[in-house]
Amino acid sequence: MRLTQWTDYTLRVLMYCAASKERSEPVTITEIAESHGISRSHLTKIVQQLAARGWLETTRGRGGGMRLALPAKDLCLGTVVRATETDFSVVECFEPNLNQCRMNQNCRLKGVLNQATQSFLAVLDGITLADLVAPGANVGGTAKTRRLHLIPGLPGASV
Repeated sequence: MRLTQWTDYTLRVLMYCAASKERSEPVTITEIAESHGISRSHLTKIVQQLAARGWLETTRGRGGGMRLALPAKDLCLGTVVRATETDFSVVECFEPNLNQCRMNQNCRLKGVLNQATQSFLAVLDGITLADLVAPGANVGGTAKTRRLHLIPGLPGASV
């Protein structure tokens, strides 16, 4: 399974905000865009969606930006991925109206892949945003020196 770029960027925004929770000033879209080399306009759409879901609080204007709207420990990765991914159909037989497989009646692959997908989501259900951000991590400094500190060994720790 491969996550879309939308989900990847969504997770980056949320992790960046979680790592910045102790800062006095809010995180800005420009800051994240420069830090990760992502289009500012693309991030704006993502931030709007996250705010609409109640995951981010946003403030416009001078001194504005965004912050997590809930504690990082209360945001489950499985919830985020289910909200941002549109297609969990690993193979065509997951979609009855598109299925052209002639082995459908006798094939056990569909069941195995469905179980794998559910296991993937179950792992994400057991991880919160707080689990991904190292205790005491604080994102600050200039855009060129900002780094998101993640707990080594967890998926995505190379961001």
